[in-house]
Amino acid sequence: MKEDDESGENARPRPGDGDTGPDGKPVKREDPGGGILMGRPFGVPVYVAPSWFLVAALITWIFGGQLERVLPELGGLRYLVSLFFAVAFYASVLVHELAHTVAALRYKLPVRRIQLQFFGGVSEIEKESETPGREFVLAFVGPLLSLILAGLFYVGLLVVEPGTVPGVLLAGLMVSNLIVAVFNLLPGLPLDGGRMLRAVVWKITGKPMSGTVAAAWVGRGLAVAVLIGLPLLTQTGALGTSASQVSGMETVTDALLAAILAAIIWTGAGNSLRMARLREHLPELQARALTRRAVPVESSTPLSEALRRANEAGARALVIVDGHGDPIGLVRESAIVGVPQHRRPWVAVSGLAQDLTEGMKVPAELAGEALLDRLRANPATEYLVLEESGAIYGVLSTADVERAFVSAMARPQ
Repeated sequence: MKEDDESGENARPRPGDGDTGPDGKPVKREDPGGGILMGRPFGVPVYVAPSWFLVAALITWIFGGQLERVLPELGGLRYLVSLFFAVAFYASVLVHELAHTVAALRYKLPVRRIQLQFFGGVSEIEKESETPGREFVLAFVGPLLSLILAGLFYVGLLVVEPGTVPGVLLAGLMVSNLIVAVFNLLPGLPLDGGRMLRAVVWKITGKPMSGTVAAAWVGRGLAVAVLIGLPLLTQTGALGTSASQVSGMETVTDALLAAILAAIIWTGAGNSLRMARLREHLPELQARALTRRAVPVESSTPLSEALRRANEAGARALVIVDGHGDPIGLVRESAIVGVPQHRRPWVAVSGLAQDLTEGMKVPAELAGEALLDRLRANPATEYLVLEESGAIYGVLSTADVERAFVSAMARPQ
């Protein structure tokens, strides 16, 4: 029902989220927390979260109760029909998310996965749109597809006999897709309408952050409106049920549903604000500025001697070089800490080193998202930072990157 810029997804960098294959190219790991893998349309994995089974059971129970009033002759078979409706409804949600995915791929934006979960679905798009126009299109195609599906189900409804199982199913799918479209067009993050509002404000102000702030606060307002308004609509009979027919259980159910929806919208709006702030601070992460000065040592050098040279040079890292002065390994900081002081004259630095791979070599000019992408694709604790000429500049620690990131995020805007 919405698409996330991963973006995350988290508020901290994760340099070790990737891996490399035999060819040295990044290979993405499967996310075990995504749920059950159902397929890979357009090369994007589609997961069904465990929470989906809960909502499928809930839809089956509620729709089954409606079928008992409309088609009492079905008996126990009504729950089988209701289960089919639940699966068909989520297939419609999947089409909605695939619309976002296809648009993202069309704009060269990588999509990590699609996940069907408790309240609809999420397309996890890893990068932000480059222009407000693309952002608007990317958000609008989902509700548009839901509206088209509602229209197709309406056409199908015209050719079947009313009061039959196909007629009831088509009517239910038409209404549910219409609700999905209208709900997602509400102008507040994290809904699609919120992303459309963000694009409009971005276009007017020229600042994506301004669009995010506006749409996020509207989203928080929507959360409050849902929390208060949904139970009131039920109690007043505005949703088609007479107020006198509303039972105590229905009142509690509506209040719980409103609270869950409001929490999802409020949390999503807050996450959107945090991710926008993250992107504002990404340019502050510069490999050159975060790199520790290093001294080159040969593999047979005792650790105590290597540390003495580093102290004299004011360096905080050790790079192992061969007889020609070419780097071949990095001495791990954690390994140095683990060697007692009295043993350091007898321990060669080669025993504390990790071999240097091509993926662990980072250009000194890398910064921002490009730097984080490089670190994610090649997980390690330390990286060799090189000048454009190939000369050793120093060693970059992932711990330093993370501390710098947290510090930048903590500063007021």
